[in-house]
Amino acid sequence: MAIVTVGIDLAKNVFAVQGVDEAGKPALVRPEVPRAKLLELIANLPPCLIGMEACSGAHHWSREFSRYGHTVRMMAPKFVVPYRMSGKRARTMPLMRLRSVKPSPAPTCDLCRSKASSNFSFPLPCSNAKRSKSPMPQANDV
Repeated sequence: MAIVTVGIDLAKNVFAVQGVDEAGKPALVRPEVPRAKLLELIANLPPCLIGMEACSGAHHWSREFSRYGHTVRMMAPKFVVPYRMSGKRARTMPLMRLRSVKPSPAPTCDLCRSKASSNFSFPLPCSNAKRSKSPMPQANDV
């Protein structure tokens, strides 16, 4: 049977991955997946629903998994406890508040970040230049 739901426990270096089929039986159980192999493992799976805890790294991983056609749902930490491998078996996700995926961070201009510009206030020229993709004004131009 095909895997329909995958749960991932995110960590720093080693992740835990568990997938279940339509009947709710474990079809993929990998208690230790190194960071370098996680994307390869998920890319080889058919498009399915992936659930993970909402944390800072989850947004990056959800963008990566979405590129392979997976539907990613991020749950608040208080809702993750029943899905852990050491506890109950993975269940289908009940109606709960899920987190949306943040888009990739927009590149900021050097003028807005530099310490030299902290004496100046350039919010309007910076935002206009970002929208128009024109060169940024320099401190001595304004």
